[in-house]
Amino acid sequence: MEWLNDSVTLSRLQFAFTALFHIVWPVLTIGLSLFLVLLEALWIRTGDNDYYRHARFWSKLLLLNFSVGVVSGIPLEFAFGMNWAPFSRAAGDFFGNILGFEGAMAFMLEAGFLGIALFGWHRVPRPVHFLATCMVALGASLSAVWIMVANAWMQTPAGVVEENGKFLVESYAAAIFNPAMPTSVAHMWIACLETSLMVIGGISAWYLLRGRDSAFFLKSFRLVVIVSALVMPLQLLIGDFAGRVIAEHQPAKLAAIEAHWDTNPPGQGAPWAVLAWPDVQAQTNRWSLQIPDALSLLITHSSTGRVVGLKDFPADQRPPVTLTFYSFRVMVVIGMTLIGLAVWSLWSYWRGAFQVGRIGAHRWLLRAWLAALPLGYVAVEMGWITREVGRQPWVVYGLMRTAEGASALPAAAVATTLAGYILIYSVLAIVFLVFARRLILKGPNLEEPLPGELPAAEGGKTYG
Repeated sequence: MEWLNDSVTLSRLQFAFTALFHIVWPVLTIGLSLFLVLLEALWIRTGDNDYYRHARFWSKLLLLNFSVGVVSGIPLEFAFGMNWAPFSRAAGDFFGNILGFEGAMAFMLEAGFLGIALFGWHRVPRPVHFLATCMVALGASLSAVWIMVANAWMQTPAGVVEENGKFLVESYAAAIFNPAMPTSVAHMWIACLETSLMVIGGISAWYLLRGRDSAFFLKSFRLVVIVSALVMPLQLLIGDFAGRVIAEHQPAKLAAIEAHWDTNPPGQGAPWAVLAWPDVQAQTNRWSLQIPDALSLLITHSSTGRVVGLKDFPADQRPPVTLTFYSFRVMVVIGMTLIGLAVWSLWSYWRGAFQVGRIGAHRWLLRAWLAALPLGYVAVEMGWITREVGRQPWVVYGLMRTAEGASALPAAAVATTLAGYILIYSVLAIVFLVFARRLILKGPNLEEPLPGELPAAEGGKTYG
């Protein structure tokens, strides 16, 4: 229990907890806002009023999710100044500006149009409302872009020079478009889509299993299956590119992800440990299930490609292996499971299962979607653990160690705030689940008046 007296470890735990909790909410906000754009576009194009009522129903979940996301994200901003002041002073010229861009350029755009998108259906013309919905989605996605730019720079810093303990920006373009940035942004954005699709699909499947508003929710279920068939395999391709970026710029992280201890000799491929139990003290795996040459093939696309092992790095520059190794594998297994679910669903769709009179008979498919609802969240959390734990012991890879970036705070003070965050965030989670349950049990209002059907508010105007 020595870690209870270590303020650096406690600060890391506090930031990890708040980040892992907060990331859940923007993920759904991003994907759900894009889904609302699709629904409103389909309503405008086809005139099918079910799409309008879908937009009204799912927008309530968006508002609830967005609210918790805003509240849970505030402590993260303060943590940089309180728990990580040395890092903030050193990296503020770039890192601080990027967070400022996220707040002013992305969050304010999203928040500014959110009220119109949620409450302006009867108050503004349809094109204006559709523009507002698009701006909410754009703002949410831009937020992810800027956050991942900042984090990618911490993974593969570029465009800066260190002077007197500060990272001075030489090239904003090089810093923003650092080597990890393209795959980081793409991988996270697609993960947001995947997670949101599983939530929408799982909730729709819940209604279909109960035969409740089947014709209505079959439309959202169809949309989810079609988009999933496109998105899920794309994530696999992006992951391949990301792996090669890690191999080139963060070889110690890659070695930890794969529990790869020894660099393979020339002309001999590196085996891929599908499963293993790493022994850090002995610098080996106690046992492993390996595929010969597969790691070289995956990383270098050559059966004899060189993959650097952990033993080539000093012990104090190696990431934690076991947590990194298994969190990555959980993420990959979930990704492959979701691809399999998308293929199964598309096959059933092609066979004519997605009809009101037939979808209820495919209960195992619907149950699979319901069971898979939380898997996107789990994959995101596991991916974030892999990304951040794999970067250790660096807060800025190769330039500043995590211990150097932490504030010198009393351990008791950090432990107290950590306990407070756990309590507050637990309450937030319970509140969200209670209201989300009420929303789902209540279901959509299929008698929702269309824009133009309500009488004008006193002194106001109603648009059709």
